[in-house]
Amino acid sequence: MDIFNNKIAAVTGGASGIGRSLVKELLAAGAKVVIGDVEQAALDRVTAEFADAGEIMGVVTDVSSADSVNAFADKVYDTHGACHFLFNNAGVAAPSANVWETTANDWLWVHGVNVHGVMHGIRAFVPRMIASGEAGHVINTSSGDGGVSPLPYQSVYASSKAAVSCITECLAAQLQTEETNLGASIFYPSGGLLDTGIWTTDRNRPTDLAREKPYDPVPSVQDFQKAAEAAGMKMPVQDLDELARYALEGIRDKRFVIMIGLEGAEATLQERAARIGRAELPIDLASVPQL
Repeated sequence: MDIFNNKIAAVTGGASGIGRSLVKELLAAGAKVVIGDVEQAALDRVTAEFADAGEIMGVVTDVSSADSVNAFADKVYDTHGACHFLFNNAGVAAPSANVWETTANDWLWVHGVNVHGVMHGIRAFVPRMIASGEAGHVINTSSGDGGVSPLPYQSVYASSKAAVSCITECLAAQLQTEETNLGASIFYPSGGLLDTGIWTTDRNRPTDLAREKPYDPVPSVQDFQKAAEAAGMKMPVQDLDELARYALEGIRDKRFVIMIGLEGAEATLQERAARIGRAELPIDLASVPQL
């Protein structure tokens, strides 16, 4: 029997993009899914779309708020009495900028969602998951941008995803040393360019965290693809449903790192380690697409 069959999965940021595909594949595997997402309209669309695919429910959730995530967890447990798979997937990004040209609100918003959101999810769900004694798993979505090697003009986003990677490594180690029945994995969306809502996250940026000064328009997926190809990097667009299936397979296989093309990440990290060993800047500037 599939490990997801008849189990309860909670997915933040599950109403669009990678989250939507995770929801689709979880339902196909027999899971009962509760989506936490900040966009009511998107929640309505995806729950209607998958209504015949299995048991699904949407809860408006702002992961940057501990109270909102606690309410999301309460809804999951009040409805199903359990949570077996927690996907801390919600994420946002700030405009490309030099570090000294970022703003306080860039950091507050992105780290509030990407870092605090993961921590709120862990703190709201994991104690109850441990107390149940049932097998379970926490999957935190990071990014190769920060988790493996940061793009220099994405300091806000990359640093948030580096934090998620570190948090997940610590979480997985603690879940083992405390002899719980839970595991944890870091999920690096990969395989090519990802045509998701991360390119348009300003649509959900709170007015009180609006950027304090104007910035250049965020490039489209197509713009980034052209810039990458100009730098000698061929980057096809990754199918998100295929990526979600790969993620679930990684959980079944009990992999800590879930990433398509992991051998490429290994080579990058080895080169970064070598540069650090030579006291050099770890980033290979020649390989960075210029937008």
